[in-house]
Amino acid sequence: MPEYTVTSEIYGEYDYSTGRKASKDGNVISEFPFLLPKGKNTAQFDEDNDLDVERPQKEVIKIEHSSKTNISLVGLQVWRGALLLGDLLIHLGQTGTLNGKNILELGAGTGLTSFVAAMYAKKVVCTDIDLGGILELIKLNAKYNSKLIKSQFKVMPLNFTNTEWSPTLLNEIKRSDIIIAADVIYDDDVTAAFISTIQKILNTNPPKTIYIVLEKRYVFTIEHMDSVAPCYETFLLLLDKVKVHSNWVVEQMPTDFPKYFTYDRVKDLVLWKISSKES
Repeated sequence: MPEYTVTSEIYGEYDYSTGRKASKDGNVISEFPFLLPKGKNTAQFDEDNDLDVERPQKEVIKIEHSSKTNISLVGLQVWRGALLLGDLLIHLGQTGTLNGKNILELGAGTGLTSFVAAMYAKKVVCTDIDLGGILELIKLNAKYNSKLIKSQFKVMPLNFTNTEWSPTLLNEIKRSDIIIAADVIYDDDVTAAFISTIQKILNTNPPKTIYIVLEKRYVFTIEHMDSVAPCYETFLLLLDKVKVHSNWVVEQMPTDFPKYFTYDRVKDLVLWKISSKES
C-alpha cells in the first residue's frame, strides 16, 4: 500500500516562508510571528493619570522544516496545534504558572512549542522519536532561536511505542511538572501508544499536569455515511478506559485565551488538561 504525502494546512493560510536556503534539500525556513506581552497583565498609569498601554513586543520563531512529508514523518512539519499550544504557553507564562517548572514535551516535532515554553520555565526537555533526523532538526532550530530560550534546554529521544525508558530519561520524567503535546495522533496505533505513554508518565512521581492540543481531522466513511474524526474518537475511547482506573482529573478546556501567533484558530482545535494527584 503506498504511503501518501501530506502537507500542513497552515502553509496555505499565511506566508511564513523566508526564502532563505535551508540546511537540507527539501526543507524550508519559515518565521512564525507572535506578540509577546510585556510584564504582567495589569493596568499602569502615567504621571498625568492617563492609562499607559504597554504594547506587546513583536517576535518571531525561526523554524527549518519540511514542506511535505509522508505520514510517518509528519513531525518534520509545523501544524496548527503547535501554534495553539504556543498561545496557551504564553498565556500561562504571563500568569506565572510556568515559573520554576520543569516542562517535558512529547512528540515535539520541529521544537516550536518547546522554544515558547523555554521563555518561561526553569527547564524544558524536548522529546520525539529518533527518526528521519528529527532530533538533529530540533537542535538546529534551537540554535536559530537561542535568544528566546531562557531555560535549561535538553533534546532527548522518546518513542511512544517503547516505555522501557533509559535511567536518564526516567529521571527527567520524574522531575517534570508539566507535560505538553500537540498534534501527536494520526493513526490508531500511534494514538494507543500515546495514551500508554502519558498513562505511565502521569503515574511516575505525581503530581503532574499534561496539556494536549489536537485537531479533529474528518474523513467520510461508508460505515457511518458521515464525516467522522476517527483518530480523535479513538483518543477519547482510550482516554475513558484509562481514566477510570487512574487518580486523574480530566477536563476539556476552552480555547478562548488570547491569540499571540498568526494562524487560523479553527473550531476543530481542542485542548485537554489531565492532572495526576499524589496518592
